[in-house]
Amino acid sequence: MLANKMKNNFAWDWEIPEKFNIGEACTDSMNQDGRHDQIAMIVEDENLGTSSITYKELAIKSSQFAELLKQLKVPQQTRILVRLPNCLDYPVCFLGAMKAGYISVPTSTLLTAKEIIYLAKDSAAEVLVTDLKTFKTLIPMLSELEFLHTVFISGEYENYKTAFNIQVKSLGNELKTIKAFSKNYETLANDPAYLVYTSGTTGYPKGVLHAHRALLGRKPASEFWFNFSDSTDRILHTGKFNWTYVLGSGLMDPLYLGKTVIVHEGKNDAEGWINLIKKHKATIFIGVPTIYRQILQKSTANKNDVKSLRHCMSAGEHLSDEVFDQWHARFALDIYEAVGMSEFSYYISQSAHMPIRPGSAGFPQPGHEIRLLNPDNLEPVKFGEEGMICVPENDPGLFLRYWNLAEETKKYRHDGWFFTGDYARFDKDGYLWFLGRKDDIIKSFGYRVSPYEIERVYKNHQEIIDCAAIGEEIGKNKILVVLYVILKVGSKITPNELVVYGRENLATYKAPKIVYIAENFPKTKNGKILRRQIDASISLAKSDIRL
Repeated sequence: MLANKMKNNFAWDWEIPEKFNIGEACTDSMNQDGRHDQIAMIVEDENLGTSSITYKELAIKSSQFAELLKQLKVPQQTRILVRLPNCLDYPVCFLGAMKAGYISVPTSTLLTAKEIIYLAKDSAAEVLVTDLKTFKTLIPMLSELEFLHTVFISGEYENYKTAFNIQVKSLGNELKTIKAFSKNYETLANDPAYLVYTSGTTGYPKGVLHAHRALLGRKPASEFWFNFSDSTDRILHTGKFNWTYVLGSGLMDPLYLGKTVIVHEGKNDAEGWINLIKKHKATIFIGVPTIYRQILQKSTANKNDVKSLRHCMSAGEHLSDEVFDQWHARFALDIYEAVGMSEFSYYISQSAHMPIRPGSAGFPQPGHEIRLLNPDNLEPVKFGEEGMICVPENDPGLFLRYWNLAEETKKYRHDGWFFTGDYARFDKDGYLWFLGRKDDIIKSFGYRVSPYEIERVYKNHQEIIDCAAIGEEIGKNKILVVLYVILKVGSKITPNELVVYGRENLATYKAPKIVYIAENFPKTKNGKILRRQIDASISLAKSDIRL
């Protein structure tokens, strides 16, 4: 069995020290390794141009920010909310807060002012780091933030006096005042480090608290997903730092291993990604399937245009076989996928060490003793059977708890396991096939159908940009498999033709009985489709083939 081969050939022994700090590990430790002058991060801003920071500068500036927070005399584990675009101040503040023993709270630049206020209140953040434009949108609601007392403004600054005992300061000016550093609080590996919020697929965002050991818990991914080389890799990540996927793969993990990270701030541009790879000689490219699809559709680039590139990675949603094949044909490179979640980051992935099996999520990375269990009796399911993905509670990559939600934590963490709520099956060779949330699985006339299997097939269709399979109730205990699709601009294909396509490429019970054409899907701030909000109200056209 291939899974056993991988496990036996790539054994993993966890080495988790008693004391560990993410902020120090990603900055100060790199200087001790002699990387003072190496570039840690490059930011390409479409308005501000190119900026960069060395490991030495990052270590100093993050220590300066840590000192600023310590001078505020706030207690250990105080929440520091960071709401910034991709910029050099982001790692300075995100890592600097953790250096001093505080909890960093990264938030999305896509959030509205009301949503930021909600997260600030829920986390009881006492310090906010943001830009001037965002701060101005928050001013009318500052009275709601009873815990907040200090705001640091990144970049352009204007003097502000508020009526709510909140001091507003220029981050750049304040950092320059710090000339000496006091000793940082020594954090335990199990101490809280950062608090991320889910994208709110089921109501209000839910806080997920991670320990400092989470960085060490992702080390298997460095070898079995990233495939770092011995030389100094340069990683171009297309995402925003607030997303767990990007915080790990585009900030903490590469910096911890002394790599150079390249990020972009501005509009998404297919040709622009190719230009950035060339300009900065990126060796690793990380994105979501949409980015790969856009590059293939909107650029003529090939392997000769990105000679430095040697490894490509994707997560966030499933990559279609068509994009995988076309990318390999154009760039002579495979795209390696991973599955993760806010509570556990990326722990299942394809790997350069094992053959890729299209459609499969790959294998649990060595060190992560993932099991597929029947949640009713906690018994492992057999190969080929559907089971819930469960993570041992002692896995160092696992989150600590849900923020202020003790009952929610108990619901998913008990009996020695974290119950992810995601279902999958192993094939006879040990490859994992992701099925999704139990609520997403479509129960149609006695069959259980994974929407991902349907979407994988339809995403191969040249006329389809995106699609979502759901169950549509037509009567009591009668659910039809239906599909909503977004077509390329100018496409002439009909819903009926897409129904026929499904019948020709899927088992009869999986093939959609109805296909709807839509213009857009309801999505979370991080771009995940909200399946529960999809219905005929977003339809522009509908198939009418008789069953």
